[in-house]
Amino acid sequence: MNGQPGLVAVRDGVIVSVYAFQVAHGRITHIWVVRNPDKLRSWTAA
Repeated sequence: MNGQPGLVAVRDGVIVSVYAFQVAHGRITHIWVVRNPDKLRSWTAA
């Protein structure tokens, strides 16, 4: 997600959230989550 490691959560074929992780020295230091349905419209489940 934007060049960061990430995760897409899907429920019943619909994307419900997108996570991006900032990693430093092998550890996750920040987690960003998008759950706003308006912002998730551009994502499609494969």
